[in-house]
Amino acid sequence: MASSALHCFFFFTLLVPFAFTTDTRDPCATAAPDGSDDLSIIPINAKCSPFAPTHASSSVIDTVLHMASSDSHRLTYLSSLVSGKPKPISVPIASGNQLHTGNYVVRAKLGTPPQLMFMVLDTSNDAVWVPCSGCSGCSADSPSFNPNSSSTYSTVSCSTAQCTQAHGLTCPSSSLQPSICSFNQSYGGGSSFSANLVQDTLTLSSDVIPNFSFGCINSASGNSLPPQGLMGLGRGPMSLVSQISSLYSGVFSYCLPSFRSFYFSGSLKLGLLGQPKSIRYTPLLRNPRRPSLYYVNLTGVSVGSVQVPVDQKFWTFDSSSGAGTIIDSGTVITRFAQPVYEAIRDEFRKQVNGSFSTLGAFDTCFTADNENVAPKITLHMTSLDLKLPVENTLIHSSAGTLACLSMAGIPQNANAVLNVIANLQQQNLRILFDVPNSRLGIAPEPCN
Repeated sequence: MASSALHCFFFFTLLVPFAFTTDTRDPCATAAPDGSDDLSIIPINAKCSPFAPTHASSSVIDTVLHMASSDSHRLTYLSSLVSGKPKPISVPIASGNQLHTGNYVVRAKLGTPPQLMFMVLDTSNDAVWVPCSGCSGCSADSPSFNPNSSSTYSTVSCSTAQCTQAHGLTCPSSSLQPSICSFNQSYGGGSSFSANLVQDTLTLSSDVIPNFSFGCINSASGNSLPPQGLMGLGRGPMSLVSQISSLYSGVFSYCLPSFRSFYFSGSLKLGLLGQPKSIRYTPLLRNPRRPSLYYVNLTGVSVGSVQVPVDQKFWTFDSSSGAGTIIDSGTVITRFAQPVYEAIRDEFRKQVNGSFSTLGAFDTCFTADNENVAPKITLHMTSLDLKLPVENTLIHSSAGTLACLSMAGIPQNANAVLNVIANLQQQNLRILFDVPNSRLGIAPEPCN
């Protein structure tokens, strides 16, 4: 019998020198430290990920800068979701088989007997799909699901309700014979894939979910094919959250650990049980043009004790233009509309009162000796003020001589009025999504 809540443990790794630990646990093991069941979640470029790059970063900031280099693609993708233009769901892809839809992969099992898959976990997407065996054009190096090896696998007919919810549907308008539900999706990098909508058993830790619907990719084209599949946690009808809402009540939370650890470990919790009792909530807003995205009502930002002066239009939620603020697991550093970021940056520089330089995506780097005078930044939301810890505001150079404000403006190729609260600013916080009650909870928690 499936349990009503699932505690899932992240395993994060950045490739930096190992030091000062006596913990000999295997960070890539699937068992939780306390012996309980788990659902491992791993950074896509980490040691434990099968998709880790061949080169390794030598410092925390090098790794963060490498990850953040994909933010512009991610933000362009998020902007396309709120543009209001009718288009199929697409995942932004760049050459070199790099998928710009989040930094973490989840170990999930599909089929009977279970087949282990590594799927990107994404709070801003509804799609669930995996590459299937025999796929033409899929990466030969990535895990693929073999339908022929599962006794519980079945295809979905065009006549079913689930089929009508698939984007890019290719079912015939009329047919005397039942047709398999198929769909096509295209990608910003010039790639596309075709898939059948299928059902099989999904295993999350000890919970077994029968008849879970997902896309089984059978052909792909282009040089930027996503290699590992997608597990969407959005609010659309085909997302993981929606499909298993009867089991987990539409509630999930995660705690992302600090980038300063060698072996990152955090936790994912699905369901009502085990969620923090002491937590503050702010409403989740819904964009009818893109209901999957998790909008919050950000009303202002303070640098130290000074609330920066910003035109209210940059905070106001507008479903037509996509303006407003979302919380997203796939963007690395928090991005603000350019006038908002410039106001935050200028006030921050004023209070630090020194000389500043640029390092990668960060344009406000200063001598680390001045770190003790760096002001804290507070995000003001309806019914919730989130004062970011220093480690969520500053990141240090590899030599430790510079500290940088770890935020930036929205790039020119993205929606200029969309603010994104990213994963670097969510670290060591329990972020709880209560979808049925349309609220987001935030509580401090040491995730490491």
